[in-house]
Amino acid sequence: MRGMGNMQNMMKQMQKMQKKMAQAQEELGEKRIEGTAGGGMVTVIVSGHKQVLEVNIKEEVVDPEDIDMLQDLVLAATNDALKKAEELTNDTMGQFTKGMNLPGMF
Repeated sequence: MRGMGNMQNMMKQMQKMQKKMAQAQEELGEKRIEGTAGGGMVTVIVSGHKQVLEVNIKEEVVDPEDIDMLQDLVLAATNDALKKAEELTNDTMGQFTKGMNLPGMF
């Protein structure tokens, strides 16, 4: 009978952790992470769920003769923002898997 009490306690702990994880995921979605390129000429804002929310391009970087550079800047700013969002996700969600060996969890 003693083992059943431990199992129930463990299940309650897991449910609490799942609830905290869901809340952390929700909060991540509300975060706004900024990536930049070209010294701030191009700014991309993504959510903590890695969705692009905004792309801002300063007028002076728009050169019809050099569309390739502008595309590269947008790409670089987007990748910068997504990398920061990934780091934030790992930092936020990693607290739930510390000490556990769960490959591919996040």
